[in-house]
Amino acid sequence: MATELPFVLTAAEARVLGALIEKEVTTPDYYPLSLNALVNACNQRSNREPVMDLDEDDVRQALHGLENHGLAGTARGADGRVAKFEHRLGEAFNLSRAETALLCVLLLRGPQTPGELRGRTERLHRFDEITDVTAGLERLIAREPALAAVLPRQPGTKELRYVQLLAGPVEAAALTAAVAAPVAVAASAQDERIAQLEATVAELRQQVESLRARIDGLFGDA
Repeated sequence: MATELPFVLTAAEARVLGALIEKEVTTPDYYPLSLNALVNACNQRSNREPVMDLDEDDVRQALHGLENHGLAGTARGADGRVAKFEHRLGEAFNLSRAETALLCVLLLRGPQTPGELRGRTERLHRFDEITDVTAGLERLIAREPALAAVLPRQPGTKELRYVQLLAGPVEAAALTAAVAAPVAVAASAQDERIAQLEATVAELRQQVESLRARIDGLFGDA
């Protein structure tokens, strides 16, 4: 029986952890992060799925939870004037840079394909080939306990998607809903377009009938 992680991160904890990992690499001059900088990093409108709106209390609570799990905490060696925070993922799991980059983007953007991960991890770690991405994912999956998993292939899709497991296993029902939602939106949009076309056709028919009646009237008078 596979070993499970001794914790399950909340959505806020996953976002805070991912933001700390990302900013350590992308903005090293400003890392560790102050509370205000961390809130802004969590609530970015780009490179985040879903976009969140966490306040300082939300982030403090998430930091407290991450500290209990040994994944983040107050930065060591800080001058003490402003509290700053750092992640401790390396200490907890001894990950390679490639594995850390993949886990970071999975935390920040949810389930993704190897192709998506290759493009989105570029600022964190460069993967020369797509096979390097899948190799890193397989290492995360092979860990004990596993830190990532591959999702069942969805109908109509070619590539497999991968998900991080720090926030717990993904329920099949949630996956089905996530896939069905865009399909339902697309179907609704298609229905609306059909309705508009039908209305346009009906209006054109009325115009043709009106013109025909006028023509008949003109010839009738003649």
